[in-house]
Amino acid sequence: MTTVTNIEPARLPDKKTISTIVWRWCKRQPFGAVCGLILVGIILVAMFADVVSPYDPELNDFANMLTAPGSEFLLGTDQFGRDVLSRVIYGAQTALFIGFTAAFFGSFIGLVLGVTSAYLGGWFDLILQRVMDVFMAFPSIIIALAIVATFGSSTEIVILAITIPMIPNCARVVRSSALQIREIPYVDAARSLGFGHVRIVMRHMVPNVMAPYLIMFTSFLGQAILAEASLSYLGLGVQEPTPAWGLMLQGGAEEYAESAIWIAIFPGLAITLAVFAFNIFGDAVRDTLDPRLRSQ
Repeated sequence: MTTVTNIEPARLPDKKTISTIVWRWCKRQPFGAVCGLILVGIILVAMFADVVSPYDPELNDFANMLTAPGSEFLLGTDQFGRDVLSRVIYGAQTALFIGFTAAFFGSFIGLVLGVTSAYLGGWFDLILQRVMDVFMAFPSIIIALAIVATFGSSTEIVILAITIPMIPNCARVVRSSALQIREIPYVDAARSLGFGHVRIVMRHMVPNVMAPYLIMFTSFLGQAILAEASLSYLGLGVQEPTPAWGLMLQGGAEEYAESAIWIAIFPGLAITLAVFAFNIFGDAVRDTLDPRLRSQ
């Protein structure tokens, strides 16, 4: 007599929802997750600066100049009686706008040039790479200073000055990945089927270099914010009365370093926190997207 055993039906693997993917990433990259929350907080503060800010950041209150931090002015006031907290909050708008814009255009132009250079090869690749070598021979801050000193210090020029030094770095990284993809058989198969160059590049090469592109983009964000603060500190970036962290640091770092240290210390902390958070978050993205560094 044969006995029938109950066979449990096979369980289907759990569907990976967005929340599940995010939770697993947070467990694998706890520092990256914390820095991501910090960045979300900075972005929200910048977006709702009108609501969060207690005072007008450009309002001069000469009756309360150099007031120490207290109940009325949580972070004190500067030499013109302006609320430091309000200027730090609105300074986040300036830093994020310039940082995101410069990082986007720098990485996007680098993506286009890198993929195009790898795909076309030949004399185009040779000439373009020599041009990239010329730009990479100079420190990025020197190029930015030269551009701003030549064309002025408007917001658009500052973005351009920060964007240009980023292009060669991204183009080199993307080109190295695209060169490997160009030799994969399915690219040759697409050519043999008569597909055009644009279709091959957009459908087969660009999607496969998005990982290094995203890594470069996240790393450029912190660099762009630091570059904007450096230019503003030197007096070549955003000009008064626009709230900017580097400009606030420059205004209080020397003359009021002893008598009103809060003028410089709080924007300095804001710069440090934003750059640190972007760098750690970028490292976490790199470890996740790069298969050679991905945690097993």
